[in-house]
Order: sequence, then structure tokens, then C-alpha cells
Amino acid sequence: MRRFIYNSVGFVKVLTRYLLMVFFIGIISSGIALGNYSAEIDHSELKKSPDGGRPDSLLLQLRTHYARAVHDKKEVDAARYLHEMGRVMYQTGYYPQALDYYQQAEKRFREHRQDEPLARNLNDQGLLYYYSHQPDQARQHYDKALAIYQQTGNRAGRAETLGKIGQLYEKQQRYDSAFYLQRQALADYQSVAHQPGIAKIYENLGSIYEDLEQYDSAFVNYNKALLINKKNGDEIAQIEILNNLGDVLRKTGRYRQGLAYSWQALALAQQKGIRYQLTGAYNDLAKGYNLLNRNDSAYYYLNLSRKYQTDIYSDEANKQMALLQTLYDLEKKDNEIESLTHEQERARLITGAVVLIVLLVVVVGGLVISRQRLKLKNEQALRSQNEARNQLMLLELKNKKLEEESLKQELEIKAKELTSHTLHLIGKNQFLDGLRGTMESMVKDEKRDQKKQLKQLIEQIQQNITHDDHWDEFRTIFDQVHQSFLTRLQQQYDHLTTNDIRLVALIRMNLDSRDVATLLGVSTDSLRVMRYRLRKKLNLPQGDSLSAYIQSI
Repeated sequence: MRRFIYNSVGFVKVLTRYLLMVFFIGIISSGIALGNYSAEIDHSELKKSPDGGRPDSLLLQLRTHYARAVHDKKEVDAARYLHEMGRVMYQTGYYPQALDYYQQAEKRFREHRQDEPLARNLNDQGLLYYYSHQPDQARQHYDKALAIYQQTGNRAGRAETLGKIGQLYEKQQRYDSAFYLQRQALADYQSVAHQPGIAKIYENLGSIYEDLEQYDSAFVNYNKALLINKKNGDEIAQIEILNNLGDVLRKTGRYRQGLAYSWQALALAQQKGIRYQLTGAYNDLAKGYNLLNRNDSAYYYLNLSRKYQTDIYSDEANKQMALLQTLYDLEKKDNEIESLTHEQERARLITGAVVLIVLLVVVVGGLVISRQRLKLKNEQALRSQNEARNQLMLLELKNKKLEEESLKQELEIKAKELTSHTLHLIGKNQFLDGLRGTMESMVKDEKRDQKKQLKQLIEQIQQNITHDDHWDEFRTIFDQVHQSFLTRLQQQYDHLTTNDIRLVALIRMNLDSRDVATLLGVSTDSLRVMRYRLRKKLNLPQGDSLSAYIQSI
């Protein structure tokens, strides 16, 4: 009986955590129904429906406002409504449709250089890829968002993105990198006194410690997050943290203390009326009582948890059906609009063709009439020309004689110019031929061995200059990416050589030893000696990680 209850509790626990994850993703990543995006969209336009903000009703409202924005040519507002529609589809599990809306919004944000909304859009796309088990795509979008926040100087946005990347590393069990990024995010949040963000990072750190089974550290960080959320009055965030604290205590055998936290979570969930949290709280109570061998109580609370789960699934199924019907209706309406648009376009084309034909008939008729009038004028002009032509013929004969005499004189002048030009070319060629002979004599007198050595020296100098140019180019790009890291390094350790600085830069890039040795052109044994000498120059104590120290500079 106890094993059955324990296994049932474990199964319900997994389902509950999934439901809670979806619920909190909806709260954190969207804020649509609550109006958290009011800095960009006037949510007073979105009517509060009695159905509690059902996704189908919300999607219809957003589509209406999107169509209005497109009609009014407000491209930025249209992009924001597309982003919101993507979030609605993401929360209800329609990832392909959500991605399509996100990408349409991203395109408009980029075209109109809306950096902050673009960064949020990229973070949301990264979250979608994260929960679609595509970590590489998620990381690419997080990196793009991070670059924007660093450029705009938004430390809160940077901290949020670093926290997401840290969670990605935690999922991949890269705990050192996860710790490093979460602490960077914590420092950014603290620098702007962003209390909800600070609480979230402490919760993330607690999760990493819990994965590593360092339960005391996990408890400390969860408790810090709880205290901040209590101070801020964020009761929804408190519920999840109280559940986490209860889990930690149960894992360390402090079952009764864990139950106390589960009861607090249940009280807050009942107060807020959040069924997802009620399911989790009852499930935690069932697990705690099961561990205390109070199976009757465990079975009772497990049944309550399952009841709420059944209600949630039923409600979600109804919402899914309503959303599917809405999507079908929207698609049908879009097809009808597209068909009507095509018919209107055909009508416009036919009307335009008729107008064009009428214009062509008028133009052709006008051209015919004009041509006839022009023909009559030409005949009259031709008669006048014939009369004048006879008079001009006599004058032309006289003019031809004069022209012949003039041409003869011009030919004589051209002949003289040609002769002068020919003599000039001959003289120039003689001069160039003499100059060529003189230069050939000079070349014959030179020492060829000395000339060969000079060429070799020039080639060697050029090779060395090219090599230094490559290093200068690498250093310039490296300083841009790592924010003057090499400058800070030389200020702290001015006795480092050029090779030392190159080794530090490659270690900073997280390259493995084989790649570093290849880039420096040395063996792995020589690289070990170089790393040992570098540790001595940096006065690094034995046992401390050289890579971690360089990352912290």
C-alpha cells in the first residue's frame, strides 16, 4: 500500500510540475491578460471577458487589433500584436503557429529598428526552442537578444537573458557554466535593484544546488528568493518556492518541516484560487504523509490532487477545443477574404482593361486625323520647296567651287601637321631606344648575388609583417568581443610577453588544449610548460583553475 501511494505520488508530482511549469511560463513570458506589456500595447483596448481570459477570446481580440494596425499602417503596433498572438499560441502548445507569429513580428521589429521589443521576441523564441528540445536554436536566439541588450545598456534585460542561458546550461548538466551565468545575472539585477529578478536568480541557483544534491545551499538560496518575494508581496512566486523548500527538506529526511512549507503553499494557493498550485500542494502533502507512514492522509491528499488535475485537464481540453474552432473560423474567414480580394482584383483588372482600350481607340483616332492634316501640310510645303530648290541649285554650284578650294587648302595644312607629328614620333622613339640601351648597361653591371639576397630579405620582411598584421587584426576583433580584456590584462600584469598574452586570449575563448597548441604552433607538452610559466607570472596559487581565473579578470 505504501509503495503504491509513493509511486502514485511520484507520478502525480511529475504531472504537477509539468502543469506548474506551463502555468508559470504563461505568467512570466506573456503577461497578456494581466497587461504586463502595457509599455507597448494599450491593453485597455482588450476587453475583459467573463470567461477569465480564454485563449480563443484573447486571440480574436488580438487579431482584431492587428488588422486595425495593418489598416492604419502602424507597422510597429502590428508587430507587437503578432508577438502577443505568438505568446498565446505558445502557452496553449501550438508551437509551429507560435513560431510563425514570432518570426513575422521579428521581421517587422528589425525593419523598424525596434531593439527592445526585438530582444524580447528573440528571448521568447529561444524559450519556445528550449521547450521543443532544440537547445542549439534556443542558444542562438538568446545570444542575439543578449547582444541587443548589451548594445542598448539594458542591464535588466541582459540579466534575464543570462538567466535563461544559465537554465539551458543547467538542463545540459554544465553546472559550472550555469553557476557563472546565473551569478552574472544576479550582479546585473542587483545593480539596478530589480527585486523580482534577484528573487528569480536565487531560485535558479537553488535549483542548480538541488540538482547537485547540495541541499543546504539549495535551501539557503530558495529561502532568499522567498524572503524577497514576501517583501514584494508576490504571493504567486512564493507558492512555487515554498514547494521547492518542502522538497529539499523531504530529501534530507526532515519530513515534518517539509510538510509545514507544503501547508503554507496550500494556503496561498487556496487564497489565490490557482488550481495548478493546489494540485502541487496536495501532491506534496501526500508525499510527506506517505514518508511519515500516515498512508490514510497521504491517500486522501493524493485523491484531492488527482481531482484538481482532472478538473484542469477538462478545462484545458475545453479551451483547446474552443481555440481550435477559433483557428478554423479565422482560417476560413481569411480564405474568404483572400477569395474576395482576388475577385476585386480581377474586377479592377477588367475595368482597367476596358478603360485602356477606350483610351487606345481615342488615341488612334486622333493620330489618324493628325496624320491626314500633316499630310496636307507636307504637300503644300513640298511645292514651296520645289520652287525654292531651283533657286538654291545655282547657289550650291557656286558654294561647291568655294568648298573645293577650301578643301585643298585644308589638305595642305593637314599634310604639314602629319609630317611634323611623324618627325616628333621618330625623335621620341630614338630617345627611348637610347634610354633603353643605357638601362641595359646598368643592369649588366649589377651584382646578381647581391640582388638575389636583397629580394630574399624583402620576402622575409614581408612575411613577418603579414604575420603581425594577422595578430593585430585578431587582437582588435578580440578586444571588441571581450570588451578591452587584453588592455585590462596588460594593466594588471605589464610583465607578460606577447606569447603570454596570446595564450591568455585563447584560454579566454574556452578552446581546448589541442586547439590552443595548434594555433600557437607548439606541442601539447610545450603548451603545458607555457601554462605552468603563465601561472607563475600570474601568481596563481596551486590548485586554482587557470581557466576560471582568466574568465574572472
